[in-house]
Amino acid sequence: MNAPAKAISGTAFATLLLIALMMGANHVAARVAFNHGVDVATAVVFRSSVTALVIVGLLAMQGVRVAFTARHKRMLPAIGLLIGVQSLCLYSAVARLPVALALLAFNTYPIWTALWSRLLYKQRPERAMLVAMPIILLGLALALDVFGAASGLGAAGQWARIGAGVAFALAAAGTFGLALVVTQHEAGDVDGRVRTATTMVMAGLVALATVTLQGGFHLPDAPAGWGGLAALTFLYGTAFTIMFTVLPRLGVVGNSAIMNVEPVFALVLAWLVLGQSIAPVQVVGALIVVGAVMTLGLRKRT
Repeated sequence: MNAPAKAISGTAFATLLLIALMMGANHVAARVAFNHGVDVATAVVFRSSVTALVIVGLLAMQGVRVAFTARHKRMLPAIGLLIGVQSLCLYSAVARLPVALALLAFNTYPIWTALWSRLLYKQRPERAMLVAMPIILLGLALALDVFGAASGLGAAGQWARIGAGVAFALAAAGTFGLALVVTQHEAGDVDGRVRTATTMVMAGLVALATVTLQGGFHLPDAPAGWGGLAALTFLYGTAFTIMFTVLPRLGVVGNSAIMNVEPVFALVLAWLVLGQSIAPVQVVGALIVVGAVMTLGLRKRT
């Protein structure tokens, strides 16, 4: 995940912002679906299965050859399992928190990435990460209103309201950070398109297993729920399709830091679509988190 050597084009920048908008809208659509009978596992099955089919189709059209080493055969399913858990946890957070706050808590994943790198591969965090960590945490504390000042509920009341959602979002961040580290060290030499296809297949299987354990699919109970389910599937799948078909031609990696503005888009969309709003001090915290994470991603690495 090296920073690009030169500034990206205006077209590439606009494309990255479009992807961030789609991903933010995907989570808002998911909340609409959750509000009308859909459960988390059902949403992940639909989203992951359709996306996997699209990506596999693209691989077939492009004639990509697939060859795995013994290490890849061990690690790719593990990475897919982690992303499956991450998907379930993040949607669980979106179902319980204002969408933007769920995504902001998830945006702490760079901290988790540094932690896992240190624990598993003995890599010391870069100085930039050490500087950014307290800034990200401060911004998150403001955004989540951890002392309940903005809500007027007090710390106990606020955590009773947001505690479960925050726990799911942080679990999503932790598993995603672990998946990134394992991918870098154990599967970094696998074609990114192939890696993402296997990941989506595994994520869908994890969600399908969850659906089976809970007794079956929980489908929408109103037209708005069907619209939300269709929208989240379309937006997620389309965003990934753009990543595979457009970004490589523009010379931009799919995980560019510019896409970390997703919570900002989600904040606006959730206000427009769901009527969700947060206090001004929480908006300030959100901007601090997004700014710090983007700065980390855009820094030049030696």
